[in-house]
Amino acid sequence: MNGPLTITAPVNFAREAKGRRRLDAGPPKMPACAPGRVPRIARLMALALRYEEQVRTGVLPSYTALAELGHVTRARVSQIMALVNLAPDVQEALLYLPRTEQGRDPIHLAMLQPIAAAIEWKKQRRMWSELRKRVYGN
Repeated sequence: MNGPLTITAPVNFAREAKGRRRLDAGPPKMPACAPGRVPRIARLMALALRYEEQVRTGVLPSYTALAELGHVTRARVSQIMALVNLAPDVQEALLYLPRTEQGRDPIHLAMLQPIAAAIEWKKQRRMWSELRKRVYGN
């Protein structure tokens, strides 16, 4: 270094009970995050896309290796990886589902399996629309 480094910051000393001092720099400034949690199906969709990319580029040799790494069955990996067969706009809708503020997630993987099994994207979009109306009412 070229010279001494000086750092200045405001510090407040306040007395606690029984005459003890404490350093009070105030609460840390944390960015406010949206309430609730990201739905599990949105996280599974993101994982499916990431794992599909890793298998395609050769980072992972196969879905079997993925199952072994994740300590899950090959059947479970197949269920999750079926999400990549969804139409791109349905995948995007899953990734941006509204946060779950309380209780269980309204949409789960079993509800999407018949949609992912449909080959035509047009039919998938229709099935997704019906599911969304049934669950969210819009």
